[in-house]
This record gives sequence, C-alpha cells and structure tokens, in this order.
Amino acid sequence: MSTCCITLLLALLIFAGCRTGDDYQRPEVQVPADWRFKAAEPRDHVPKGEWWRVFRDARLDELQERALAHNQDLRAAAARVEQARAVARIDRAAFFPTLTSSPNYLRYSTSGNAPSPLGFPIESFTAAQWEVPFDLSYEVDLWGKVRRSFEAAQQLTLAAEAARQNVLLTLQADVAANYFALVGVGAEMKALQQAIDLRQEALDLFQLRLEVGVGTEFEVERTRVELATATADLAAARQRQAEIGNALALLCGHAPAGFMVESADELSAVPSIAPDLPASLLERRPDVAEAERQMAARNAQIGVARAAFFPAIRLTANGGFQSGELQDLFSWDSKFWGVSPSISIPILQGGRLKADLDQKRAAYDEAVASYRQHILIAFREVDDSLAAIRFLREQVAAREQAVAAARKSVTLALDQYGAGTVSFLEVIDAESVRLQNDVARIRITTEQLNATVRLIKALGGGWDETVAKNETRF
Repeated sequence: MSTCCITLLLALLIFAGCRTGDDYQRPEVQVPADWRFKAAEPRDHVPKGEWWRVFRDARLDELQERALAHNQDLRAAAARVEQARAVARIDRAAFFPTLTSSPNYLRYSTSGNAPSPLGFPIESFTAAQWEVPFDLSYEVDLWGKVRRSFEAAQQLTLAAEAARQNVLLTLQADVAANYFALVGVGAEMKALQQAIDLRQEALDLFQLRLEVGVGTEFEVERTRVELATATADLAAARQRQAEIGNALALLCGHAPAGFMVESADELSAVPSIAPDLPASLLERRPDVAEAERQMAARNAQIGVARAAFFPAIRLTANGGFQSGELQDLFSWDSKFWGVSPSISIPILQGGRLKADLDQKRAAYDEAVASYRQHILIAFREVDDSLAAIRFLREQVAAREQAVAAARKSVTLALDQYGAGTVSFLEVIDAESVRLQNDVARIRITTEQLNATVRLIKALGGGWDETVAKNETRF
C-alpha cells in the first residue's frame, strides 16, 4: 500500500471521530426549594407498580387489567414506539456500507448497415451477455453527521416510549377516577331511593288523611314536590351511571353495549398521602421524560445541520462478472471492477444550509421551553392535588358532622311527630336536609378519592412498595 493511501486512511480515521454540534446538556430549571427536589434525570423506565391496589378493591383491579389488555390508545402508543425503533434502525444502517447487485442477461443483434469507424461495414451478428455486477457505496462519517442522526433517532425512540408510559399512566388514572365516580353515583342512588320510599309513604299517608277529612291539600302537594324532586334526582344519577359505564367500556376497549361493570357497594377508604416529596418523584413523570428526550433529539439534529456545511466523502466501487457464455460467467477472466471515490463540497447553496441550521436551533429552543413548561405543570399539578386532598379532608369531616346532626334531627322529628307536637312535614323537611348533606358527603368523598388518584398521577405513579400500606407515604 502506498504512503499516500496510508496517509489518507489515517486522516479518515482521525476525522471520523469528530462530531459537529455540542453534546447534550440538561438546561437549568428552577424548582421549589421546600420540596427538596434535586436536578431531575429521566427515570420513567422505573416500574411504577400497581399503585391502584392501595385502594384495596378487587373490582378496580379487574378493570385495570381489562384496560391494560384491550385499550386501543395504549396499543396505538405501543405501535408508535415500534415505529420509532424502526426509524432508529434505519438511521443506524448508515454506519455500514451498502452493497447491491442486479444480475442481468442481454441477447442482442447488431445492424449490418450501422456506421463503422473502420471504413468498411461490419456484418450483422447476434450475441448474448451475462452479467452479475456488485455496487458498493459508503459515506465516510467525517463530521459525525450519521452519529448525530442516529443519536437523535435514539432519543426520539426513548421519547416515544415515555409517551407510551404517559398514555398508560393516564389510562390507569382515568379507570380509577371513573370507577370511583361509578361507586359514588351508586351510593347516591341508594340514598335517593330511600328518600323516594319515605316520601311515597308520606304521600300515601297524607292522601289518606285528606280523604278522611283530617289532612290538608297543602300537605299532599308539598309531599308530591319532594317526591318528584327526589325522583328527578334519581333519574339524573342513573344517567350519570350510564355515562360513566360507557366511559369505562371505552377505556377497557369494548363497545358500551353488553359491557358490564361490577362496583363496590360503598366508597373505599381514602389512603393518606403524606406531602413529604422525595427528590426522585418528579423524575418518574413520563411526560417530563418525553419532553427532555425530545429536547436531546433536537440538540443532536443541530449537529446534523452543522455537518452539512462540511465536505462529504463517498467511497464507491463496482465489480462482478461478465461473459457472453453462461458457463464462463464466474471464471477469473470474466471479472471486472472499478473504484470511484468522490467528494461533495457545498459551495453555493443560496442560504439553504444556514436556514436549516437556524430552524434546528429554533426547534431546540422550542423544546427547551416545552420541557420547562412541563416541569412547571408538574409542580402545579402536585400542588393542586395536595391542596385538594387537604381541604377536601376538612370538607368531608364537616359534612360527616352535618350528616350526623341531620340524622339526629330526623330522629327527633319522628319522635315529636309520634307525640303529636309536629306534623309529618317537619319530618320530611328534616329528611330533605339529611339527604342533601348525605349526597354532598358522598360526592366530596368521591372527589377526595379522585384527588388522591390525581396526586399519584402527578407524581408519576408508583412508590416504595414497603410503605404502601393504609398510611401510604411517597
């Protein structure tokens, strides 16, 4: 091998280790000091665990399994991950030379009257040609264009996986929230049915009193109003029950018709979530991880755009076998070959390369802003959920006191009615107050459970399973 060839080979090897563009570095993000968060690194690959089991409801566990197996959005997200992986493999293929072959056979006949450079005509003849050519092509990655492109594809693959994890976490949270809403509306319907039964008994009583001349029409009509109101509320609750059931069917990948949901008779106990937040929890949020990996991919694409400013060297070679007779095709004398290295130098591009680089830089700036916005949204969602849990706990305690007092007032009204000191309308009024507070308590408890689900989702799901007991700490 000549000295020139050796020198060229060494130069190519040295330059092949170069990469244009800056290596990715995470931008600074301001975080609340009292949260004791550290600089986040994506940890969305950490198993989130079956966090919904903290509510200790076997029916919810079954719904989560059905949604995991059949939800179409989750399947679509998984398909997008496979697409991103395939794109990354396509970019990785640029590291290797391409080799193609197009064997062909030609049989032809020449013209006896064709112009001849010999000064006399050449007689017509018929001949055949067999050919098995090979074409080799390879672009030397001097400036890291291929490596940066593959790096971007890798980051986009990780971003697609993080997006799938986000779809999964959102799905699990939606299933839990809709299930608790279904249990809550069932409890409301039970309370409303009891109220309807009581009002129907009262209406029958007042109508009987009116018929015997000891009652008033006012008592009858007033009770009709209470009965109709409770009946309308029950119909509205049944409508909500049907809509929630349809939503769960969709989440579980089924058509609403024929989809049956079995729910608990009463709401689960609300687990206590301590607001002492470790530093690693924000790192588990898949949407934050997706935003960061999108940002890293945009940074790598800047390197690809910069590499376009430099010369590109391509090594090409061709060779193979050519013969007029098939039996001689692969003999040594039938071989042919050629080598053709080339260099492409961008001289005049009309500003296209500069514009492309500016676009990639602007896309990176957009990704940085999006990443920081995701961080801020994460902080807000955690704060909102913590505030909701705290104040809903106070509301539930107050409503429970109100329900207890209302039940006692119903008992007192019944006693007074039995003693003849008040009319049954007083009992109906006391029962209406009890019903209103009981329904409000059920709705607040449902919202308290959903606030807990939102907090778990805001924290990225999952926790240390050794402390996931009735008093759950994150």
